Amino acid sequence: MGKLKRTIYVGSMAAAVVVMAVVLWMDKYYLPLSFMMIGLAMLPFFIRFERKSMKAEEILLIAMLGAIAAVSRVPFAPLPSVQPTSFVIMMSALVFGPEVGFLVGSIAAVVSNMFLGQGPWTPWQMFCWGMIGFTAGLLRNTRFMKSLWGKNIFGFSWGFLFGWIMNLWFLIGMYEHLNWKVFASAYVASFYFDLAHALSNVFFISIFSAIWIKILLRVKTKYGLLPSNEK
Repeated sequence: MGKLKRTIYVGSMAAAVVVMAVVLWMDKYYLPLSFMMIGLAMLPFFIRFERKSMKAEEILLIAMLGAIAAVSRVPFAPLPSVQPTSFVIMMSALVFGPEVGFLVGSIAAVVSNMFLGQGPWTPWQMFCWGMIGFTAGLLRNTRFMKSLWGKNIFGFSWGFLFGWIMNLWFLIGMYEHLNWKVFASAYVASFYFDLAHALSNVFFISIFSAIWIKILLRVKTKYGLLPSNEK
C-alpha cells in the first residue's frame, strides 16, 4: 500500500511539473521554465546525497572543498572567465568521485556569488560546475583521465561547454524572439571568454594537478574519508 501511495504521489508530481512546463512554454515564460528544468536536473544528485550515510568529517570536507573552489574565484574576478574554480572542482571529483564533484561544483557557484553577486545565472552556474565535477568523477578511473593530456583535453573542452550552456540563460532571459542569428551572434561574442576559461583550465591542470591529487589522496587515505566512492 505504501508503495502504491508513493507511486501515486510521484506520478501526480510529475504530471504537475509537465502541466506547469507546458503552461510556461505556451505563455513564453522561458526563464522560469529554464530554472525549473535546471532544478529538476540537479534534484536527483541532492536526493542521493541526502540519503547517504556520511560522517561529519566527510560533510566538512565537501564543504571545505566547495569553499576553496569558491574563494579561489574571487581574486581572479577582474580577469573574465579566468579562475581556478573549475580546476578545484575537477580535482575533487577525480579523487572523491562524481557525487562529491557535483556537490563541490554547486557549492562553489552559490558561495562565490555571495561575493560576486547572485542572480538568475546562479542556478545555471551550479549546474555547469556541478556537471564538470560529475563528469570528471565518472571518468576518473579511465586511462584518458589518468593521463595529463586527457585531463587537459577534458578541462579545455569544459571551458567551452561551460560558456555554451551559460549562454542559454542569457539568451532565454534577454531575448523574447530567438532565432539562429541571435544564437550565432551570442556564441561568437562569447568565444574569447570561453577560450580564456579553457586555457586557464589547461594552465592550472598542467601546473598543479599532480600535487593536488597527491594531497587529496593522502587526506582520503589517512582519515578514511569517502571510501564508498572507490570502484
